[in-house]
Amino acid sequence: VQLVESGGGLVQSGGSLRLSCAASGFTFSRFDMKWYRQAPGKERDLVAAISTNGGSTRYVDSVKGRFTISRDNAKNMVYLQMNNLKPEDTAVYYCNAVGLDSWGQGTQVTVSS
Repeated sequence: VQLVESGGGLVQSGGSLRLSCAASGFTFSRFDMKWYRQAPGKERDLVAAISTNGGSTRYVDSVKGRFTISRDNAKNMVYLQMNNLKPEDTAVYYCNAVGLDSWGQGTQVTVSS
Protein backbone atom coordinates (compact mmCIF):
# COMPACT_ATOMS: atom_id res chain seq x y z
CA VAL A 1 0.00 0.00 0.00
CA GLN A 2 1.37 3.40 -0.95
CA LEU A 3 -0.23 6.80 -0.47
CA VAL A 4 1.51 9.92 -1.73
CA GLU A 5 0.07 13.30 -0.81
CA SER A 6 0.92 16.51 -2.65
CA GLY A 7 -0.32 20.01 -3.27
CA GLY A 8 0.35 21.66 0.05
CA GLY A 9 2.05 24.99 0.47
CA LEU A 10 1.99 28.43 2.02
CA VAL A 11 -1.11 30.51 1.34
CA GLN A 12 -2.65 33.63 2.78
CA SER A 13 -5.87 33.56 4.75
CA GLY A 14 -8.80 33.34 2.33
CA GLY A 15 -6.76 31.52 -0.29
CA SER A 16 -7.22 28.10 -1.84
CA LEU A 17 -5.25 24.90 -2.29
CA ARG A 18 -6.02 21.56 -3.90
CA LEU A 19 -4.47 18.53 -2.29
CA SER A 20 -3.96 15.29 -4.19
CA CYS A 21 -3.35 11.76 -3.00
CA ALA A 22 -2.03 9.08 -5.32
CA ALA A 23 -2.86 5.56 -4.17
CA SER A 24 -1.31 2.29 -5.23
CA GLY A 25 -0.85 -1.27 -4.03
CA PHE A 26 -4.52 -1.99 -3.34
CA THR A 27 -7.85 -1.98 -5.14
CA PHE A 28 -8.56 1.70 -4.70
CA SER A 29 -12.17 1.63 -5.90
CA ARG A 30 -13.15 -0.78 -3.12
CA PHE A 31 -12.13 1.48 -0.26
CA ASP A 32 -13.69 4.55 1.29
CA MET A 33 -11.06 7.26 1.56
CA LYS A 34 -10.44 9.91 4.18
CA TRP A 35 -8.36 13.03 4.64
CA TYR A 36 -6.88 13.74 8.05
CA ARG A 37 -4.78 16.59 9.38
CA GLN A 38 -2.36 16.98 12.24
CA ALA A 39 -1.41 20.36 13.64
CA PRO A 40 1.78 20.78 15.69
CA GLY A 41 1.37 19.29 19.14
CA LYS A 42 -2.09 17.94 18.38
CA GLU A 43 -3.60 14.60 17.45
CA ARG A 44 -4.38 13.57 13.90
CA ASP A 45 -8.01 14.48 13.19
CA LEU A 46 -10.45 13.47 10.50
CA VAL A 47 -11.26 16.22 8.00
CA ALA A 48 -13.34 14.58 5.28
CA ALA A 49 -14.43 11.19 3.98
CA ILE A 50 -15.74 9.84 0.69
CA SER A 51 -17.41 6.58 -0.21
CA THR A 52 -16.11 4.12 -2.77
CA ASN A 53 -18.05 5.58 -5.69
CA GLY A 54 -17.92 9.17 -4.48
CA GLY A 55 -21.64 9.31 -3.92
CA SER A 56 -21.39 10.02 -0.21
CA THR A 57 -19.17 12.55 1.50
CA ARG A 58 -18.90 13.95 4.99
CA TYR A 59 -16.91 16.67 6.67
CA VAL A 60 -15.89 17.85 10.09
CA ASP A 61 -17.98 20.89 11.02
CA SER A 62 -15.05 23.30 10.90
CA VAL A 63 -14.51 22.77 7.16
CA LYS A 64 -18.08 22.35 5.92
CA GLY A 65 -18.80 24.72 3.05
CA ARG A 66 -15.09 25.39 2.50
CA PHE A 67 -13.55 21.98 1.67
CA THR A 68 -14.63 19.46 -0.96
CA ILE A 69 -13.41 15.88 -1.14
CA SER A 70 -13.54 14.02 -4.44
CA ARG A 71 -12.01 10.98 -6.09
CA ASP A 72 -11.16 9.58 -9.50
CA ASN A 73 -11.23 5.79 -9.40
CA ALA A 74 -9.83 5.53 -12.91
CA LYS A 75 -6.70 7.34 -11.76
CA ASN A 76 -6.54 6.00 -8.18
CA MET A 77 -6.61 9.55 -6.89
CA VAL A 78 -8.40 11.35 -4.10
CA TYR A 79 -8.50 15.14 -3.80
CA LEU A 80 -9.26 17.80 -1.24
CA GLN A 81 -10.21 21.20 -2.58
CA MET A 82 -9.73 23.75 0.18
CA ASN A 83 -11.20 27.24 -0.19
CA ASN A 84 -11.35 30.23 2.13
CA LEU A 85 -8.46 28.84 4.12
CA LYS A 86 -7.95 30.01 7.68
CA PRO A 87 -4.84 30.02 9.90
CA GLU A 88 -6.39 27.24 11.98
CA ASP A 89 -6.29 24.99 8.91
CA THR A 90 -2.50 24.93 9.19
CA ALA A 91 -1.43 21.30 9.54
CA VAL A 92 0.09 18.34 7.79
CA TYR A 93 -2.60 16.67 5.72
CA TYR A 94 -2.76 12.91 5.14
CA CYS A 95 -4.98 10.63 3.10
CA ASN A 96 -5.97 7.17 4.27
CA ALA A 97 -7.85 4.18 2.94
CA VAL A 98 -10.44 3.12 5.50
CA GLY A 99 -9.40 -0.18 7.04
CA LEU A 100 -5.81 -0.03 5.85
CA ASP A 101 -3.24 1.05 8.41
CA SER A 102 -0.97 2.77 5.96
CA TRP A 103 -0.01 6.42 5.82
CA GLY A 104 1.94 8.60 3.46
CA GLN A 105 4.38 11.33 4.35
CA GLY A 106 1.67 13.96 4.31
CA THR A 107 1.69 17.41 2.76
CA GLN A 108 2.19 20.60 4.75
CA VAL A 109 -0.45 23.32 4.54
CA THR A 110 0.41 26.66 6.12
CA VAL A 111 -2.09 29.50 6.16
CA SER A 112 -0.81 32.92 7.12
CA SER A 113 -3.04 35.58 8.62
